[in-house]
This record gives sequence, C-alpha cells and structure tokens, in this order.
Amino acid sequence: MKALQLIIEGNWAHFKKPETNNNPLTHDFITKTALIGLIGAVLGKERNEMQPLFPQLSNDLLYGVQIINPVKKESWGFTMRKAVNLLEKAPKHLEFLKSPKFCVAISLCDARSEKIFAAFAEALKNSESRYTPVLGLHNCPAILKFQSEGEFLGKQSGQFQAKCVVSNKHILNIQETRQFRIGFERIPTFQNDDFWNLPEKYVEVIYPSENREIAVTGEYYKYSIGECWWLI
Repeated sequence: MKALQLIIEGNWAHFKKPETNNNPLTHDFITKTALIGLIGAVLGKERNEMQPLFPQLSNDLLYGVQIINPVKKESWGFTMRKAVNLLEKAPKHLEFLKSPKFCVAISLCDARSEKIFAAFAEALKNSESRYTPVLGLHNCPAILKFQSEGEFLGKQSGQFQAKCVVSNKHILNIQETRQFRIGFERIPTFQNDDFWNLPEKYVEVIYPSENREIAVTGEYYKYSIGECWWLI
C-alpha cells in the first residue's frame, strides 16, 4: 500500500470529545476524522465537497500516530457572546493540548482515493496549503512537515516494538523498568456525510508517550524503512 509520513505540530490543539459538550475535553492526539479535515484544508476543499469525502476517506485511508511530545493538557476559560444578543454571556471552559507534536503515517488502501492521496503528498512536499490547516479549532494552526514516502506491506501478526498507537487488543509486554506514561483512549475512526462520528466506529487504543516504544504482540504493518505500525 502506498504510504507517507508527516510531522504535525503546533502550540495548541483541541480534538473535541463529543460526549463533553458543556466544557469540552480533548482527545490525547489527532484523530482520524480530524486528520481527514486537515487533508481537506490543505487541498482547499469546501464544506460541501468534504461532505462525501469524509466517509470515502474514512474507508480508503489507514492512519497511525506516534506521539512525540508529552501529552500535556490545560483548561482555558472563554466568555462566549451570542450573535443575536451581544449582552448575553455564556462562560465556557475548553481543554487544550499544549505543544502537541505527532508523527502520522497515512496509507492508501483503495485506489478510489489515489488522486486525493497524491495531491496531498505533493502539497506536503512543496509546503503548500490552500486553507490554513488546524489542530481541531481555527485558533490552533498546524505546522505540517513532509517526512517520508514509501509503502506498507500487508498485515502481519507477531511481536514488535511500537512507538505508535496500538489497539487495546494488542498484548503488552510490560517491563517494570519503564519510566514513561502509557495512555488509553477511545477515538473516532469514521465520519459520515452528515459530519457525524459513528459511535460504533470508535476504537479503544493504547499509546506510549514522549516518542518511547513498547513491546507488544498483535497485528501490524511494516513500513518501507523497517518500522512497524498499527494502522486504523
């Protein structure tokens, strides 16, 4: 499968957990659905163009994430004003990721989206973007850096060293000497043409923070340069 890697970073990020509407919390890292929105921004896709592309790219692309910087969160308060009545205030708190940095792998698993995949890769190589890519919110701009291009071999199974997010179905070979955080998350992997993240498409994952690695047993894909990734 054709693949590429890129670095995604910024000062702040907010990938909203939909079950926290009043004072929204953020996922610990960029989700697949947020990544698809970022691809649309780079390629200059309008909202009406993205409507059918969300389910298409959810199916046609696989992605994996390595969390390079430690996961640090801060809550900030805002005073929201309604457009119909500027005197009516609504205090709101949002949780943000501070100094997020990820290495993201994207693989093309269906030729239907090959043109989009190729256009995104070319834009990354040329440091081009039609619209400003963001990390969840428009006041959280993203910096994108092309990392590499290659291929993922077919799905394999066995023990491997993982720097990336893996499934909660992987078996962790925990060593007592480790001194870094292992995180747990539940993330969306599919958005339909109504911009709705389908609840049944959420997956539970485990990740090592700070670009560390853990020994796990389970399914993985091998990248051209020898790295092993679990892809969603």
